[in-house]
Amino acid sequence: MATITAYQTAAGKRYRVRYRKPDKTQTDKRGFKTKKEAELWAATITVSKAAGQFIDPRAGRLTIDFVAEKWIVGVELRKPSTAAALRSSWRTHVQPAWGSWQVSSVDFTSVQQWVAGLTSGIPGKKEGEWIRKPKSATTVQRAHGVLVALLDAAARDRMIPSNPARGVVLPKKGVKPHPYLTHSQVAHLVRESGRHGDLVNVLAYTGVRWGEATGFRVMDLNVGRRRLRVAQNAVTVGGKIKLGPPKTHRMRTVPVPAFLVTALADAADGRALEKPLLGDGADYLKAPSSKRSWFEGAVKRCQKVDSTFPTITPHDLRHTAASLAVSSGANVKVVQRMLGHATAAMTLDVYADLFDDDLDLVGDAMDAARRAHILPTVERGQQGATGGNKGQTAA
Repeated sequence: MATITAYQTAAGKRYRVRYRKPDKTQTDKRGFKTKKEAELWAATITVSKAAGQFIDPRAGRLTIDFVAEKWIVGVELRKPSTAAALRSSWRTHVQPAWGSWQVSSVDFTSVQQWVAGLTSGIPGKKEGEWIRKPKSATTVQRAHGVLVALLDAAARDRMIPSNPARGVVLPKKGVKPHPYLTHSQVAHLVRESGRHGDLVNVLAYTGVRWGEATGFRVMDLNVGRRRLRVAQNAVTVGGKIKLGPPKTHRMRTVPVPAFLVTALADAADGRALEKPLLGDGADYLKAPSSKRSWFEGAVKRCQKVDSTFPTITPHDLRHTAASLAVSSGANVKVVQRMLGHATAAMTLDVYADLFDDDLDLVGDAMDAARRAHILPTVERGQQGATGGNKGQTAA
């Protein structure tokens, strides 16, 4: 039961509401100019407690920094690469802008302005100069996602009634055409990659991600069934290799062409089952991170003798695998399983251009079906009409 008392200030009479929180501790809110205002607020508190929707006004005064201290503990349970990206986004973009804000002070408009500022950047006084360069859509979306997660946590802890960061308009990622290699171009890249040739073939013919490929162990190769088991992900975090689950947290198997199975079996010969399948067999390979890497060099050498050879990254070989699979007759469900996409719809969204030929086949098939159905009918009709005319002439 709330009680209302008056008290004097330099500005005149004010009213204070004393009440008990759901945990039975007593607190108050003061500063109401009229007794009516105090009574209305007290009634709101009573209803919110009865409905289980009580929000402690004092909890909202805690800062985003305070919420982040608890949130970061949960981040550490994520995949190593995901956790590193979230921590970096918090330190670089979110904490400087929002860390000192009281949770209850964050509002939708301020969040939208922050997102817009990250997207457009802050230009300098001279043309071409930047105080803060524009951030990519991926960077902005991740930073916003971190703020949303923090405010979701605050809402669940009953510090605020709802999350004001939700519903903000975000920049969209640009859609870039995928570069695809032919079989001959893959073979050329393999030759130029030297001792990394088996890795290039694995990326180009199985469609696994870099970390999944370098995470393969000898035990993951099934020579008899020509399969590789995707069971872990080896990613570089802070200059060190961290092992974690695959991106979707689900193990899967991918088919391996016969020529590649033979090469991998030779590479695995003499290695312990738990050792890396690719590379020197002792350490997991790190992703090539500089423009002077072995992969970049191999691509440039290919381009010197083939003007059609596209500029690609190791991840682009995943697109090549999808292209080669579709051109060999694989349907969308097979490609989905091979690439580890969550749904076939996702595969179609990412690689819609690879299935354009299917549209031509549908059109051709419908054309043929129409001809098979319509033409005989028309011919029978014409024959009937001719017979009828003959009968009329004879009469």
